[in-house]
Amino acid sequence: MNGSNSAAPVEGRFHFIGIGGAGMSVVAELLASRGARVSGSDRCASAVLDRLGGLGIEVHAGHDAVHVPLDATVVVSTAIRESNPELAVARRRGQRVIHRSQALALAASGMRFIGVAGAHGKTTTSGMLAVALREAGEDPSVAVGGIVPQFGSGAHLGSGEVFVAEADESDGSFLNYAPAIEVVTNVEPDHLDRYGSARAFEEIFVEFSRRLVPGGLLVCCAEDPGAARLAGAAGGEGTRVLTYGRPCECEGVPDVAITEVTSSPEGVSATLTGPGGEVRLELAVPGVHNILNATAAWIAGVECGVGAEKMARCLAAFGGTSRRFELRGSVGARRVFDDYAHHPTEVAAAIAQARVVAGQGGVAVVFQPHLFSRTRIFAADFARALAAADHVVLTDIYAAREDPEPGVTAALISDAIEGARFVPDMHEAARLAARLCPEGGLVVTMGAGSITECAPDVLDEWRIQAGLE
Repeated sequence: MNGSNSAAPVEGRFHFIGIGGAGMSVVAELLASRGARVSGSDRCASAVLDRLGGLGIEVHAGHDAVHVPLDATVVVSTAIRESNPELAVARRRGQRVIHRSQALALAASGMRFIGVAGAHGKTTTSGMLAVALREAGEDPSVAVGGIVPQFGSGAHLGSGEVFVAEADESDGSFLNYAPAIEVVTNVEPDHLDRYGSARAFEEIFVEFSRRLVPGGLLVCCAEDPGAARLAGAAGGEGTRVLTYGRPCECEGVPDVAITEVTSSPEGVSATLTGPGGEVRLELAVPGVHNILNATAAWIAGVECGVGAEKMARCLAAFGGTSRRFELRGSVGARRVFDDYAHHPTEVAAAIAQARVVAGQGGVAVVFQPHLFSRTRIFAADFARALAAADHVVLTDIYAAREDPEPGVTAALISDAIEGARFVPDMHEAARLAARLCPEGGLVVTMGAGSITECAPDVLDEWRIQAGLE
């Protein structure tokens, strides 16, 4: 565990049900760092549980009522069902039960909260901001859903006053925060199983903007129609709004204009022009979408008091986060990357990034859809996005918190893509993608679920082909 923040310790005992999840493990680590007694359980043993145990957190593999301390506040995510034996016993005893977001708010209490929200781009933008602030000497506290190499985790309790966190819109829980700065990367419709309509999804972001502290700053991407509408409708008394984007992609004129964008397999750069003048931003990660993410981080960093030129230089230190186009290995001239993309826009951006990195080589994607509801709603959009790859292999849907829906399978997507294959077993799907990938090309294992486990299958297949095994 990290840091020596001067904020008051968090007292009490907390038990996390599903502590191995990306978001839950981060909050558990932060509360423990602030002095709370923390325990938790998850469905099965994992590297995450091992890590938390090594930090002194009491962890259990498997859910059982006996794991729940009598004096603990029980922390859950939306994925935890009422039938869970640990939640059931806590309810029966009348113990306090809170959502993960409420626990995160406790972990951030006494600090200047920066919430990064949006259907996609949250982890990368949060990571960029956190790394750049650290490079600038600010040592922020951090709560993001991916491992940031500079922190060795997605959690860090810093010595500074700033707390950078992803603000999750999926279940509306970001309304539990009171940010000094909000970054909204986009308001592209998602989670429609909960919200029902794009309009309702946008309205929750308007409500989020009203959670800003008086005089707070809202940062919105003007390239996204939903975020642009939010910029015009959001906020309460004294709220300030700054927009950003490439003028050619915006309906209006953004406050911070992104121009002269150049991209290569090694990175991407652009000129930012805003109220404070002009700076050149050069990133060590490829992808035009990352310039958008970095611009949002730059605006937030300048708002925190870092000079504009210094903030631009510090952003160059960001090298990516886990599961965001993460290189997992290579055999010969072929490489395999892993990406968390699970929304059509994210898929399109990841494939565009893969195209830049691959150069003349081919791109093969093995995609695991996430949630039955999302697959049903966005099947046609997924098909259009995936069709940009040279080879596409679909595998079974990762259900996460949902029950199966009759007639909803990954074949809804694969059947709409010429030449795509549907292989139910994800390990076999990954091996097929490896065989389809030409020398000099790359494979991307893609999705928010267990597909991340399959990069070794790709590498094994290539080693067999090369006679190395």
